[in-house]
Amino acid sequence: MFAASVVLALLALTLAWPVPLVLARAAWPSRAPGTALVLWQSIALAGGLSMIGSLVTYGLIPFGNNLIAGAFEFTSHLFAGTLPPGANFTQMFALCLAVLLTGHLLLSLLLTLVRSEKQRSRHLSLVNLLSAPLEGSPRTRVLDHPSPVAYCLPGTSSSVTVLSEGLVALLDESQLRAVIAHENAHLAQQHHLVLIAFKSWHSALPWFPIANRAENAVALLVEMLADDQARRATDDRTLATAIALVGSGAATDPTAPELSWANRGEIEPGLVGPRVARLLTQQHPLSSSARGTVLGAATALLVIPTVLLVLI
Repeated sequence: MFAASVVLALLALTLAWPVPLVLARAAWPSRAPGTALVLWQSIALAGGLSMIGSLVTYGLIPFGNNLIAGAFEFTSHLFAGTLPPGANFTQMFALCLAVLLTGHLLLSLLLTLVRSEKQRSRHLSLVNLLSAPLEGSPRTRVLDHPSPVAYCLPGTSSSVTVLSEGLVALLDESQLRAVIAHENAHLAQQHHLVLIAFKSWHSALPWFPIANRAENAVALLVEMLADDQARRATDDRTLATAIALVGSGAATDPTAPELSWANRGEIEPGLVGPRVARLLTQQHPLSSSARGTVLGAATALLVIPTVLLVLI
């Protein structure tokens, strides 16, 4: 149990600092954003599992030779109000910390989901009152606002794409078609669920710099995935021009709507530049062998802590 706890702690530290730093600085994710997104999710899940698993296995050492036996023995002692011989303060503190950390992360995820749904529902009600359907696209609404803005409102029962009058006036037909295809890709691929998970992680650990870096990296990757879908509706230069126009217009307009609950990848300067450069620069897709290696690594990251916890 002690050896497993040490290995899990080392894995958690590795996934909390050097691995995310290397991945955030790597150039290949723009060539395979979907694969990179899988790896980021694996890092987050494996890191959390390793961190909590390390605390639990260390805390249960006095209670048994493996995790299951230790958990049953701990439960018996808990109801009896006793401790086994050899149990010390640091082990009990580790168990309490594991419970608190697990509860904190789950509560943060729940609160983020509830808050996001409330904001989305309220915003959707306002959009329905203040906008009109785009001709020929009933699920696309046009908002009377001069700033060029485009975003989507995902929902369990209804989802809409929202454009502004300023955007419709600024873009030509092909550029507008590209923007709508981009937003529809967000809705179809349920990107908001991924973004909420990483936003929750960052909210739970605001002092943790890697959480912020991961949230930014994932936000860029989902934008690239939506761009790849939009490329099927138009050429790369048209899409890049539309992104640049929307980004430059909305980012410099102080009257642009604040979308704190949504993904602002269309207008964030830090995300617009890499997206435009990616579309205008000829990039070869990541090879099948490289994708397989990355996906294999992502799988291994989840399997290793799980096996350590189950087989100890």
